[in-house]
Amino acid sequence: MRHRLKDVAERAGVSVKTVSNVVNGYVHVRPDTRARVLEAISELDYRPNISARNLRRGRTGIIALAVPELDLPYFAELARHVVTAAARHDWTVLIDQTSGDREQERLVAGGIRDHLIDGLIFSPLALTGADLNAGSQGTPMVLLGERVDHGPADHVAIDNVAAARDATAHLIALGRRRIAAVGAQHTAEAATARLRLAGWSAALTDAGLDPDPALVAPAPSWHRADGAAAVRDLLARGTRPDAVLCFNDTLALGAIRALHDAGLRVPADVAVAGFDDIEDGRYFIPTLTTVAPDKADLARVAVDLLAARIAGGDEPVPPREETVPHRLIVRESTGR
Repeated sequence: MRHRLKDVAERAGVSVKTVSNVVNGYVHVRPDTRARVLEAISELDYRPNISARNLRRGRTGIIALAVPELDLPYFAELARHVVTAAARHDWTVLIDQTSGDREQERLVAGGIRDHLIDGLIFSPLALTGADLNAGSQGTPMVLLGERVDHGPADHVAIDNVAAARDATAHLIALGRRRIAAVGAQHTAEAATARLRLAGWSAALTDAGLDPDPALVAPAPSWHRADGAAAVRDLLARGTRPDAVLCFNDTLALGAIRALHDAGLRVPADVAVAGFDDIEDGRYFIPTLTTVAPDKADLARVAVDLLAARIAGGDEPVPPREETVPHRLIVRESTGR
C-alpha cells in the first residue's frame, strides 16, 4: 500500500500543509514538529510523488543529454556522470544520439517532441549558434564541446588548445622531435580537432620546432579503425614519426595497433598519447598516456548551470562560459 501525504499528517498529528513544508525543505518549521513528521515518514515508508510535484510546477522532471555518438567511450562515460549529477536534483535523464545529423540536432534543440523535457545538455556538431538561437523555443540549454562557444546558451568545455599543448610538450620533453598529430579534420563541424591541432602546433613552435604538415594525419571520424588507418597511411608515405599525439583515446588505441603491425615498439620506437582518459586506456598494453578532462566536474557544472536556468524561468541572464580542468596522466605508452 502506498501511503499518502494525508496519512503522514494523521500519524504526526499535523496538517497536510506542514508535511508538505517538511518534504519540500522549507526552513520555517519548528524542530520538534519537523522531527515528528520525519519519524512518521520513516514509519510509513512514505515516498513523495515527484511526478505530481513536478507537474504542479509545470515541469516533467526529465532533462535530456544529446551527444553525437554513444559508440565513443568518452560520451558513454560522460553520460554516466550526467545521470549521477542529475540524480541530486531528482531528475531523470533522457539520452539521445544525434549522429551529428542536422535535422536530428534541430529536433533536439527544439525541446525533443512536444516539450517532453525541462532542459537540455547538448553537444552539437552540425548546428551553429544562429541555428540554436532560432530553434531552441525557450528550452533551457547548456552546450558542451567546441562547435558553438560564446553562443546563445551556457557553455562548458575544457581548454583544448592548452590540453594539446601540454601533451605535445610532454612528448617533446622526452626527446621526441617528429611528433605526428592524428585526428585532424577540416570541416566546419570539426572545432575540437582544430583546437587540438592548434595546441600541437603551438607546443612545437614553443620548442623551436617547425610543425611539419606531413606529420598531420586526417581522420574522418575518431574510432579505433580511423587511428589505425591514419598511422598506416603515414608509414606508407614514408613519414616515420617518433611520437604520435592522437586527438582522442580510441584513435590512439588504433594507432598503437598499426604501429605494432608495422614492427614498431611503443614507446621505445614511437611514443603515443591520447585524449579523454577512457577506461580502456588504463587496461590496454601498454597503458595509455592521456589528457584527462575532469568528466565528473564537467557533468556537475553542466547540470548545475541547467538547474539554475530552469529555476530562473524567463529571467534574462547572459550566457555563461565555464572551463573545467584537465590533467595529463603519464602511463606506459610514453615510457612512464
